[in-house]
Amino acid sequence: MPLTQSKESTTATHQHQQNQQQQNASAEIEYDYEELPETSPLTMHLIAGAAAGIMEHSVMYPFDIVKTRMQVVGSPSSMVYSGVTHALKVITSTEGIRSLWRGVMSVVLGAGPAHAVYFATYEQTKKILTNAAGGNANSLAAGAAGGVATIVSDALMNPFDVIKQRMQLSGTGYRNIADCTIKVFRNEGFRAFYVSYPTTILMNMPFQSIQFGCYDLFRRTLNPSGSYSPTTHVVAGGLAGAVAAALTTPIDCCKTLLQTRGASADLEVRAASSMMTAAKIIYRKQGMSGFLRGMRPRVIANMPATAISWTTYEYFKWMIARRDSQQNK
Repeated sequence: MPLTQSKESTTATHQHQQNQQQQNASAEIEYDYEELPETSPLTMHLIAGAAAGIMEHSVMYPFDIVKTRMQVVGSPSSMVYSGVTHALKVITSTEGIRSLWRGVMSVVLGAGPAHAVYFATYEQTKKILTNAAGGNANSLAAGAAGGVATIVSDALMNPFDVIKQRMQLSGTGYRNIADCTIKVFRNEGFRAFYVSYPTTILMNMPFQSIQFGCYDLFRRTLNPSGSYSPTTHVVAGGLAGAVAAALTTPIDCCKTLLQTRGASADLEVRAASSMMTAAKIIYRKQGMSGFLRGMRPRVIANMPATAISWTTYEYFKWMIARRDSQQNK
Protein backbone atom coordinates (compact mmCIF):
# COMPACT_ATOMS: atom_id res chain seq x y z
CA MET A 1 0.00 0.00 0.00
CA PRO A 2 2.70 2.59 0.83
CA LEU A 3 4.49 1.57 -2.37
CA THR A 4 1.34 2.16 -4.43
CA GLN A 5 0.81 5.53 -2.79
CA SER A 6 4.44 6.42 -3.49
CA LYS A 7 4.04 5.59 -7.20
CA GLU A 8 0.79 7.55 -7.42
CA SER A 9 2.45 10.49 -5.66
CA THR A 10 5.41 10.37 -8.02
CA THR A 11 3.10 10.20 -11.07
CA ALA A 12 1.00 13.11 -9.80
CA THR A 13 4.13 15.17 -9.15
CA HIS A 14 5.44 14.41 -12.63
CA GLN A 15 2.12 15.40 -14.22
CA HIS A 16 2.04 18.58 -12.18
CA GLN A 17 5.56 19.47 -13.36
CA GLN A 18 4.58 18.83 -17.00
CA ASN A 19 1.45 20.98 -16.65
CA GLN A 20 3.51 23.74 -15.07
CA GLN A 21 6.04 23.61 -17.90
CA GLN A 22 3.24 23.76 -20.49
CA GLN A 23 1.68 26.72 -18.70
CA ASN A 24 5.03 28.50 -18.55
CA ALA A 25 5.62 27.85 -22.26
CA SER A 26 2.10 29.03 -23.06
CA ALA A 27 2.59 32.15 -20.98
CA GLU A 28 5.85 32.87 -22.79
CA ILE A 29 4.10 32.55 -26.16
CA GLU A 30 1.21 34.75 -24.99
CA TYR A 31 3.63 37.41 -23.80
CA ASP A 32 5.53 37.28 -27.07
CA TYR A 33 2.25 37.33 -28.96
CA GLU A 34 1.17 40.64 -27.40
CA GLU A 35 4.32 42.36 -28.61
CA LEU A 36 6.23 40.47 -31.28
CA PRO A 37 9.91 39.87 -30.51
CA GLU A 38 12.51 42.34 -31.76
CA THR A 39 13.89 39.55 -33.95
CA SER A 40 10.62 39.36 -35.93
CA PRO A 41 11.29 41.00 -39.31
CA LEU A 42 9.12 43.79 -40.67
CA THR A 43 7.98 41.46 -43.44
CA MET A 44 6.04 39.45 -40.86
CA HIS A 45 3.96 42.51 -39.97
CA LEU A 46 3.50 43.22 -43.67
CA ILE A 47 2.28 39.70 -44.44
CA ALA A 48 -0.11 39.65 -41.48
CA GLY A 49 -1.47 43.08 -42.37
CA ALA A 50 -1.93 42.26 -46.07
CA ALA A 51 -3.83 39.06 -45.27
CA ALA A 52 -6.05 40.91 -42.80
CA GLY A 53 -6.79 43.73 -45.26
CA ILE A 54 -7.78 41.46 -48.15
CA MET A 55 -10.05 39.39 -45.92
CA GLU A 56 -11.63 42.47 -44.38
CA HIS A 57 -12.58 44.19 -47.63
CA SER A 58 -13.49 41.26 -49.86
CA VAL A 59 -15.76 39.16 -47.62
CA MET A 60 -18.36 41.88 -46.97
CA TYR A 61 -18.03 43.61 -50.34
CA PRO A 62 -21.73 43.35 -51.40
CA PHE A 63 -22.78 45.45 -48.40
CA ASP A 64 -20.19 48.05 -49.36
CA ILE A 65 -21.85 48.33 -52.78
CA VAL A 66 -25.24 48.88 -51.12
CA LYS A 67 -23.71 51.59 -48.93
CA THR A 68 -22.25 53.38 -51.95
CA ARG A 69 -25.52 53.18 -53.90
CA MET A 70 -27.41 54.68 -50.95
CA GLN A 71 -24.96 57.54 -50.49
CA VAL A 72 -24.29 58.60 -54.09
CA VAL A 73 -25.85 61.87 -55.28
CA GLY A 74 -26.95 62.77 -58.82
CA SER A 75 -26.18 59.54 -60.67
CA PRO A 76 -28.24 56.65 -62.12
CA SER A 77 -27.36 54.71 -58.97
CA SER A 78 -28.95 57.24 -56.64
CA MET A 79 -32.35 55.58 -56.58
CA VAL A 80 -34.09 55.25 -53.25
CA TYR A 81 -33.88 51.91 -51.51
CA SER A 82 -36.16 51.13 -48.58
CA GLY A 83 -33.45 49.17 -46.81
CA VAL A 84 -30.47 46.87 -47.15
CA THR A 85 -32.51 43.78 -48.07
CA HIS A 86 -34.52 45.73 -50.64
CA ALA A 87 -31.33 47.13 -52.16
CA LEU A 88 -29.78 43.67 -52.50
CA LYS A 89 -32.95 42.33 -54.16
CA VAL A 90 -33.19 45.23 -56.61
CA ILE A 91 -29.51 45.08 -57.57
CA THR A 92 -29.44 41.31 -58.08
CA SER A 93 -32.75 41.20 -59.97
CA THR A 94 -31.92 44.06 -62.35
CA GLU A 95 -28.17 43.64 -62.77
CA GLY A 96 -27.46 40.06 -61.76
CA ILE A 97 -25.78 38.64 -58.67
CA ARG A 98 -22.30 39.19 -60.17
CA SER A 99 -22.89 42.95 -59.95
CA LEU A 100 -22.51 42.68 -56.16
CA TRP A 101 -18.81 42.01 -56.75
CA ARG A 102 -18.08 44.68 -59.38
CA GLY A 103 -14.79 46.37 -58.54
CA VAL A 104 -13.73 43.87 -55.89
CA MET A 105 -10.39 43.30 -57.64
CA SER A 106 -9.52 46.96 -57.09
CA VAL A 107 -9.96 46.36 -53.35
CA VAL A 108 -7.89 43.18 -53.40
CA LEU A 109 -5.05 44.87 -55.30
CA GLY A 110 -5.07 47.94 -53.07
CA ALA A 111 -5.94 46.44 -49.69
CA GLY A 112 -2.95 44.09 -49.65
CA PRO A 113 -0.14 46.68 -49.78
CA ALA A 114 -2.17 49.39 -48.02
CA HIS A 115 -3.00 47.21 -45.01
CA ALA A 116 0.49 45.75 -44.95
CA VAL A 117 1.88 49.27 -44.50
CA TYR A 118 -1.02 50.11 -42.19
CA PHE A 119 -0.41 47.39 -39.60
CA ALA A 120 3.37 47.71 -39.82
CA THR A 121 3.09 51.45 -39.13
CA TYR A 122 0.60 50.78 -36.35
CA GLU A 123 2.87 48.31 -34.57
CA GLN A 124 5.93 50.56 -34.79
CA THR A 125 4.05 53.71 -33.72
CA LYS A 126 2.34 51.92 -30.85
CA LYS A 127 5.72 50.64 -29.65
CA ILE A 128 7.20 54.16 -29.72
CA LEU A 129 4.23 55.68 -27.88
CA THR A 130 4.20 52.85 -25.34
CA ASN A 131 7.93 53.30 -24.62
CA ALA A 132 7.37 57.04 -24.26
CA ALA A 133 4.67 56.30 -21.68
CA GLY A 134 7.09 54.26 -19.58
CA GLY A 135 6.38 50.91 -21.17
CA ASN A 136 2.69 50.82 -20.26
CA ALA A 137 0.51 49.89 -23.26
CA ASN A 138 -2.89 51.57 -23.20
CA SER A 139 -5.92 52.22 -25.41
CA LEU A 140 -4.90 55.84 -25.98
CA ALA A 141 -1.57 54.79 -27.49
CA ALA A 142 -3.36 52.21 -29.66
CA GLY A 143 -5.82 54.83 -30.90
CA ALA A 144 -3.10 57.36 -31.70
CA ALA A 145 -1.06 54.71 -33.51
CA GLY A 146 -4.11 53.81 -35.58
CA GLY A 147 -4.50 57.45 -36.62
CA VAL A 148 -0.88 57.74 -37.74
CA ALA A 149 -1.09 54.48 -39.67
CA THR A 150 -4.18 55.78 -41.50
CA ILE A 151 -2.35 58.73 -43.05
CA VAL A 152 0.28 56.46 -44.58
CA SER A 153 -1.97 53.63 -45.78
CA ASP A 154 -4.68 55.87 -47.26
CA ALA A 155 -2.12 57.49 -49.55
CA LEU A 156 -1.75 54.05 -51.18
CA MET A 157 -5.41 52.99 -50.96
CA ASN A 158 -7.23 56.13 -52.11
CA PRO A 159 -6.87 55.62 -55.91
CA PHE A 160 -8.04 52.01 -55.57
CA ASP A 161 -11.00 53.17 -53.48
CA VAL A 162 -11.99 55.70 -56.14
CA ILE A 163 -11.93 52.99 -58.82
CA LYS A 164 -13.88 50.65 -56.56
CA GLN A 165 -16.71 53.13 -56.00
CA ARG A 166 -16.91 54.06 -59.69
CA MET A 167 -17.25 50.36 -60.51
CA GLN A 168 -19.95 49.96 -57.87
CA LEU A 169 -22.29 52.42 -59.61
CA SER A 170 -24.81 51.28 -62.18
CA GLY A 171 -24.87 52.57 -65.76
CA THR A 172 -21.25 53.75 -65.83
CA GLY A 173 -20.21 51.35 -68.60
CA TYR A 174 -16.78 50.40 -67.24
CA ARG A 175 -15.75 46.96 -68.50
CA ASN A 176 -13.17 46.31 -65.77
CA ILE A 177 -10.90 48.16 -63.35
CA ALA A 178 -8.27 48.85 -66.04
CA ASP A 179 -10.90 50.41 -68.31
CA CYS A 180 -12.24 52.44 -65.38
CA THR A 181 -8.77 53.68 -64.44
CA ILE A 182 -7.96 54.81 -68.00
CA LYS A 183 -11.28 56.58 -68.52
CA VAL A 184 -11.21 58.39 -65.20
CA PHE A 185 -7.64 59.54 -65.87
CA ARG A 186 -8.43 60.70 -69.42
CA ASN A 187 -11.67 62.50 -68.52
CA GLU A 188 -10.80 63.94 -65.09
CA GLY A 189 -7.04 63.79 -64.74
CA PHE A 190 -4.81 62.38 -62.02
CA ARG A 191 -6.41 64.70 -59.44
CA ALA A 192 -9.60 62.61 -59.56
CA PHE A 193 -7.82 59.80 -57.72
CA TYR A 194 -6.90 62.07 -54.81
CA VAL A 195 -9.62 64.74 -54.68
CA SER A 196 -11.20 62.81 -51.79
CA TYR A 197 -7.91 62.12 -49.96
CA PRO A 198 -8.22 65.00 -47.43
CA THR A 199 -11.82 63.94 -46.72
CA THR A 200 -10.73 60.31 -46.47
CA ILE A 201 -8.09 61.28 -43.90
CA LEU A 202 -10.64 63.36 -41.96
CA MET A 203 -12.90 60.31 -41.88
CA ASN A 204 -10.41 57.50 -41.41
CA MET A 205 -8.30 59.12 -38.72
CA PRO A 206 -11.22 59.30 -36.27
CA PHE A 207 -12.56 55.99 -37.63
CA GLN A 208 -9.30 54.14 -37.05
CA SER A 209 -8.54 55.92 -33.79
CA ILE A 210 -11.99 54.98 -32.48
CA GLN A 211 -11.70 51.47 -33.87
CA PHE A 212 -8.21 50.76 -32.51
CA GLY A 213 -8.95 52.40 -29.16
CA CYS A 214 -12.25 50.54 -28.74
CA TYR A 215 -10.73 47.26 -29.89
CA ASP A 216 -7.90 47.53 -27.40
CA LEU A 217 -10.35 48.48 -24.63
CA PHE A 218 -12.82 45.69 -25.44
CA ARG A 219 -10.01 43.13 -25.83
CA ARG A 220 -8.48 43.98 -22.46
CA THR A 221 -11.90 43.98 -20.80
CA LEU A 222 -12.99 40.65 -22.25
CA ASN A 223 -9.59 38.99 -21.90
CA PRO A 224 -7.48 40.62 -19.12
CA SER A 225 -4.84 37.87 -19.32
CA GLY A 226 -3.91 38.90 -22.86
CA SER A 227 -3.83 35.28 -24.05
CA TYR A 228 -4.62 34.33 -27.63
CA SER A 229 -8.42 34.10 -27.84
CA PRO A 230 -10.14 34.06 -31.26
CA THR A 231 -13.53 34.60 -29.64
CA THR A 232 -12.28 37.74 -27.92
CA HIS A 233 -10.79 39.08 -31.16
CA VAL A 234 -14.04 38.46 -33.06
CA VAL A 235 -16.26 40.14 -30.46
CA ALA A 236 -13.90 43.04 -29.73
CA GLY A 237 -13.21 43.63 -33.43
CA GLY A 238 -16.89 43.51 -34.36
CA LEU A 239 -17.97 45.94 -31.65
CA ALA A 240 -15.11 48.32 -32.41
CA GLY A 241 -15.95 48.30 -36.13
CA ALA A 242 -19.64 48.97 -35.50
CA VAL A 243 -18.98 51.94 -33.20
CA ALA A 244 -16.43 53.51 -35.54
CA ALA A 245 -18.59 52.99 -38.65
CA ALA A 246 -21.68 54.55 -37.11
CA LEU A 247 -19.89 57.63 -35.77
CA THR A 248 -18.09 58.44 -39.03
CA THR A 249 -20.93 57.86 -41.52
CA PRO A 250 -21.54 61.62 -42.15
CA ILE A 251 -17.95 62.08 -43.35
CA ASP A 252 -18.20 58.91 -45.45
CA CYS A 253 -21.21 60.40 -47.26
CA CYS A 254 -19.08 63.41 -48.24
CA LYS A 255 -16.25 61.14 -49.38
CA THR A 256 -18.60 59.08 -51.56
CA LEU A 257 -19.92 62.23 -53.26
CA LEU A 258 -16.37 63.36 -54.08
CA GLN A 259 -15.22 59.97 -55.34
CA THR A 260 -18.26 59.44 -57.57
CA ARG A 261 -18.71 63.05 -58.76
CA GLY A 262 -17.45 62.23 -62.27
CA ALA A 263 -20.35 59.81 -62.78
CA SER A 264 -22.97 62.34 -61.70
CA ALA A 265 -25.37 64.09 -64.08
CA ASP A 266 -25.63 67.00 -61.62
CA LEU A 267 -23.25 69.81 -62.61
CA GLU A 268 -23.05 71.04 -59.03
CA VAL A 269 -21.94 67.61 -57.84
CA ARG A 270 -19.41 67.31 -60.68
CA ALA A 271 -17.84 70.60 -59.59
CA ALA A 272 -17.46 69.59 -55.93
CA SER A 273 -13.83 69.77 -54.86
CA SER A 274 -13.75 69.65 -51.06
CA MET A 275 -15.44 68.13 -48.07
CA MET A 276 -17.10 71.44 -47.21
CA THR A 277 -18.58 71.75 -50.70
CA ALA A 278 -19.79 68.14 -50.58
CA ALA A 279 -21.40 68.69 -47.17
CA LYS A 280 -23.26 71.78 -48.44
CA ILE A 281 -24.58 69.86 -51.46
CA ILE A 282 -25.77 66.95 -49.35
CA TYR A 283 -27.49 69.24 -46.87
CA ARG A 284 -29.19 71.30 -49.60
CA LYS A 285 -30.44 68.28 -51.55
CA GLN A 286 -31.17 65.77 -48.77
CA GLY A 287 -31.20 67.65 -45.48
CA MET A 288 -29.60 66.35 -42.28
CA SER A 289 -30.83 62.84 -43.04
CA GLY A 290 -28.50 62.83 -46.05
CA PHE A 291 -25.51 62.54 -43.71
CA LEU A 292 -26.87 59.29 -42.29
CA ARG A 293 -27.59 57.57 -45.58
CA GLY A 294 -25.93 54.19 -45.82
CA MET A 295 -25.26 53.93 -42.07
CA ARG A 296 -26.96 50.56 -41.69
CA PRO A 297 -25.11 48.75 -44.52
CA ARG A 298 -21.92 50.52 -43.44
CA VAL A 299 -22.26 49.12 -39.91
CA ILE A 300 -23.36 45.72 -41.24
CA ALA A 301 -20.29 45.61 -43.50
CA ASN A 302 -17.77 46.98 -41.01
CA MET A 303 -18.83 44.91 -38.01
CA PRO A 304 -17.90 41.48 -39.43
CA ALA A 305 -15.20 42.95 -41.69
CA THR A 306 -13.34 44.47 -38.73
CA ALA A 307 -13.83 41.27 -36.73
CA ILE A 308 -12.35 39.27 -39.64
CA SER A 309 -9.48 41.72 -40.05
CA TRP A 310 -8.47 41.66 -36.38
CA THR A 311 -8.95 37.91 -36.02
CA THR A 312 -6.80 37.26 -39.11
CA TYR A 313 -4.12 39.69 -37.98
CA GLU A 314 -4.02 38.38 -34.40
CA TYR A 315 -3.81 34.81 -35.70
CA PHE A 316 -0.78 35.67 -37.81
CA LYS A 317 0.83 37.41 -34.83
CA TRP A 318 0.20 34.34 -32.67
CA MET A 319 1.64 32.02 -35.30
CA ILE A 320 4.73 34.22 -35.70
CA ALA A 321 5.23 34.38 -31.92
CA ARG A 322 4.85 30.60 -31.57
CA ARG A 323 7.33 29.99 -34.39
CA ASP A 324 9.88 32.36 -32.84
CA SER A 325 9.39 30.74 -29.44
CA GLN A 326 10.01 27.25 -30.84
CA GLN A 327 13.09 28.39 -32.76
CA ASN A 328 14.60 29.93 -29.61
CA LYS A 329 14.25 26.74 -27.61
